[in-house]
Amino acid sequence: MKKRFDLDKIDLQILSILSKDAKTSYAEIGKALFVSGGTVHVRIRKMMEYGIIKGSKLSIDFAVLGYDIIAFIGIYLHKSQLYKDAALALEDIPEVIESHYTTGGYSIFAKIICKDTNHLREVLSEKIQKIDGIERTETFISLEEGINRPPEIYRTDQQGKHKKKVKGKSAS
Repeated sequence: MKKRFDLDKIDLQILSILSKDAKTSYAEIGKALFVSGGTVHVRIRKMMEYGIIKGSKLSIDFAVLGYDIIAFIGIYLHKSQLYKDAALALEDIPEVIESHYTTGGYSIFAKIICKDTNHLREVLSEKIQKIDGIERTETFISLEEGINRPPEIYRTDQQGKHKKKVKGKSAS
């Protein structure tokens, strides 16, 4: 079991800055927080070792590449015990870009990208609905993404209560 890593204000500010722009240099972060780039480097490396930072992601505008449909699929399973097998099968479908095991009406809630409605129909009928254990699906097509941002990072006290929001460098 990993030892708990206690984040201080500087660590949280580093995370806040990187969550807005993962390409921000250590020197820029250091300048914004009044610490050295070396200090930032050491803290980031330590947060990576503890699994707090898992990597960085590239943000792609899929519409520019011709993927005009983003849809969310509510997936009903015959039995909840079939989740692992169904999740593994969904991983083999390249159009499925997110999958969540959920409470409520659906067993799985997935996000997919498709080029058009014909592609969406093909993914649903020829790939997703053919997975063993899937009883049925419900599809929700996104008309517009209203919000896409990283979560705000808060400090917590020993009892897990939220403290004041940590301010980082504003996104440019």
